Amino acid sequence: MCCGLAALLGVLVHRAMNHQTETAARDKALARLERTIGAYEAGARLPRGEGIDPVGLPRELRESAVRGKRATAVGEHRGRSAMWAAGPAADATAIAVAVDFTAAERTIAELDRAILGSSALAIGLTLLIGAFSVTRVTRRLHLTAQVARRISAGDLDARVGDHARNKDEVAAVSRALDTMACTLQRKLEAEQRFTADVAHELRTPLTGLIAAAELLPPGRPAELVRDRVQAMRALTEDLLEISRLDARSERAELDSHDLAELVARTVRASGTSAELVVLATTRLETDRRRLDRIIGNLVVNAHEHGAEPVTVTVDGRARTVTVTDAGPGYPEYLLTDGPQRFRTEGMNKGHGLGLTIAAGQARTLGATLTFHRRQGGGAEARIRLPGPRGPAGPPPPGTPVPPAH
Repeated sequence: MCCGLAALLGVLVHRAMNHQTETAARDKALARLERTIGAYEAGARLPRGEGIDPVGLPRELRESAVRGKRATAVGEHRGRSAMWAAGPAADATAIAVAVDFTAAERTIAELDRAILGSSALAIGLTLLIGAFSVTRVTRRLHLTAQVARRISAGDLDARVGDHARNKDEVAAVSRALDTMACTLQRKLEAEQRFTADVAHELRTPLTGLIAAAELLPPGRPAELVRDRVQAMRALTEDLLEISRLDARSERAELDSHDLAELVARTVRASGTSAELVVLATTRLETDRRRLDRIIGNLVVNAHEHGAEPVTVTVDGRARTVTVTDAGPGYPEYLLTDGPQRFRTEGMNKGHGLGLTIAAGQARTLGATLTFHRRQGGGAEARIRLPGPRGPAGPPPPGTPVPPAH
């Protein structure tokens, strides 16, 4: 708008000045023509370049004068720009005079240069100021978008922190995002504290319940009670583990292990019929207990919610461990949003904690846990372990990891 306004003002000033200059030259030429006509009628000698049909008189101006009209036109006289004025004379001739128009044209040209220079300066300054303002706004918008991505990746401590003096719309969006992050963080922390408190409070009565169940006389009722007590105890331990993983307080204890041996020991300990396939093995720095927990949960989940055969594939070159089964495959919500606690698909039994714990332990190891549907049918879970220089503990805030709800 500023550039358009500067151009419009320049055009208006040029036209006004051009009109004023031409009007003054036209009045001067007509006045001189009046004097020349008077001198011609009195029989006086006319100046050179004036009189009847002088050399250089524009053709259209002569034709207008012959028709009985007085008129003016810009043309040339003796190689210079001139303002001609002509009127009718005897015997279908025209009497005309020429007034030098060079100085007026020079004035208009200088004015045009001044207008162009000032307009270019004004437009340049406007563009610089506009570019600075737009860059400042877009930089703040990019920062807001970056913080939003960090929050969605799990870094709830991320804040935009826009300057308090900013009162524009970008500042309003940034403060709304910070407020939302604070509210979300408080709610999640409250949920984590509630989960941890409930799990801790259940431990004491569960310990007494387990002891009382052991005192029951042998029989089917006693077996049912012990089974349910053990299930409740496992659920409580899972809740405690999830609360520690959610708090990001866990640290991996690294040691050198052979990947194939470690996975083979985990498969045997699971007590399932999973088949182990070793494509290649390698030694790596990892936390054995946490990796056991991840692979064990994946294998148990494949048997409980999938179908045999269950295969565990170790590829040391790619530093990956893949667990596949021939079941219906992972549900759509899990492929989209990752594992979620206390959510299962259809009539499946379980609490959704096994995969949630696996995802949290993978995050602690700095590994990547992904879930897929196989083209031929079945589910596939793949854990990619970090390289020799990979992180030994939780990744820095903002690092994309599979969400653990």
